[in-house]
Amino acid sequence: MKHETINLPINYKEKLNHNGKSPTLTTYILDNYEDLEPSRKRPLLLICPGGGYACLANREAEAVAIQANAAGFHAAILRYTLSPMAFPSSLLDLAEAVRYCRLHAQEWNVDKDKIIVSGFSAGGHLAASLGVYWNGLNAGGVKGEDKTPLIKKYLPYSADEIKPNALLLCYPVITAGEFAHRGSIENVLGENCAEKEEFVSLENLVTSDFPPSFIWHTDEDTLVPVENSLFLSLALRKARVKHELHVYGFGEHGLSLASAETAVLDDENLKERYPEGWFSQFVKWISRLFDLRT
Repeated sequence: MKHETINLPINYKEKLNHNGKSPTLTTYILDNYEDLEPSRKRPLLLICPGGGYACLANREAEAVAIQANAAGFHAAILRYTLSPMAFPSSLLDLAEAVRYCRLHAQEWNVDKDKIIVSGFSAGGHLAASLGVYWNGLNAGGVKGEDKTPLIKKYLPYSADEIKPNALLLCYPVITAGEFAHRGSIENVLGENCAEKEEFVSLENLVTSDFPPSFIWHTDEDTLVPVENSLFLSLALRKARVKHELHVYGFGEHGLSLASAETAVLDDENLKERYPEGWFSQFVKWISRLFDLRT
């Protein structure tokens, strides 16, 4: 296994007020079996942990990467820029991370057309933001005189370099409207938050270029209401984007793998593992989408 932590470049820091902390990419790149498949190319799951854009939840990081490895996927964890920051710093970190993984696809035996961006909670908002903006949408989608694509304002990369081929969205923050997780929205936008909310209310920015997506949420989530995922699903359906939505009847926010491994030890929900099968459902879905062997 190639397991290392890489400091990603901050190629936008001269254009944005960056907080000075380098985003990092931690890799979990599987070895091939030399006697069986010396040149096998695998999909890669790029993981964005949640934490309201204020911190990063570790239980949504390495445990997920290891689960991905067990399913035959390479994995990498992005530890992106957090508040205080200038919008869209964290989105640019993710674009940089996708490009880095694609640039190293040959070295890592990654299928460069099977890079899946995964996000939990606010990390789900980050992943879905790249789903919206990767192919040249300007900030806000329709308003304003400046029609320069948002990411292109800060990074010189082509859309194909930063494209996610699919998304895995776990109880994601999506909307800046009535059912918003206000902390995430305020942290990602920084100063003058109210003036920029249209940029991050993602259900209103979906186009047919949004990547195929697997989404799951719980009906009992009181921190990030399930309406976030429902709004996104409706927008994807309207845009005719392939996706699958699972709404589980039980379980609070932040369940990660919904397993004993990722449970909080003193949490009353330790025994609540109702959504535990979500990862195997995702593997079935992505295997069919990408025509993988299972």
